[in-house]
Amino acid sequence: MNHKAVYALYPNVVWIDETLGSHDKDGNQVTIDMSAVNAWVDPEAYIAKRQAEYPPFTDYLDGIAKGDQAQIAKYIADCQAVKTKYPKG
Repeated sequence: MNHKAVYALYPNVVWIDETLGSHDKDGNQVTIDMSAVNAWVDPEAYIAKRQAEYPPFTDYLDGIAKGDQAQIAKYIADCQAVKTKYPKG
């Protein structure tokens, strides 16, 4: 079960157990629509994807240290390409 989706879709859920189900703060079981949970798309999924593909920041710092504007511009362009590939939400 996608716990993050359950917590996002059901703000009254405070704990989830794979065998006991989802429960509110009073211990009452909360009925979960699994089709909604399975269809939920994490609006922050782009963050991990971007982090995995960004160029190393040392490339930028190296360009600054050397005064290499072409290297700095390439780093910025590479970062912008990743942002375009994985837009927010």
